[in-house]
Amino acid sequence: MKVAFATTSGEAVDEHFGRASTFAVYDVTPEGTIFLEMRRVAEGAFDDEIVASRGLGSLHDDAVTAKIGKLGDVKIVYFSEIGGPSAAKLIRAGIMPLKAAAGTGIASAADRLVQTMRTKPAPWMRRALADDASARLDQ
Repeated sequence: MKVAFATTSGEAVDEHFGRASTFAVYDVTPEGTIFLEMRRVAEGAFDDEIVASRGLGSLHDDAVTAKIGKLGDVKIVYFSEIGGPSAAKLIRAGIMPLKAAAGTGIASAADRLVQTMRTKPAPWMRRALADDASARLDQ
């Protein structure tokens, strides 16, 4: 399944979801991880549209919704921080938000996720893995 990591460096989870302009996207399965791409969801070092619209109601909501749309093919998003409404929007979009300590290595977080998938996946993760396996068979 595709997993996105909010990052400025490509090496660590080091960005707030709303500020993040770049996500490292990996294919993560119980068999391991494969780097897919560095996905830019905004121009510049930060997502200025979200940062500038904070506190502006529907304008901010629309910016967050647009960002989530650019991540619509992922099942999990890691970040160092996130606001409650943005986390709720991710969940409604079928994307599980997962907080990591700022500076957590992406490789380390991905390896822990692989181990969780192999040993004791939560019910939502089992469903996501089943959906991913089904989609791979359809290809």
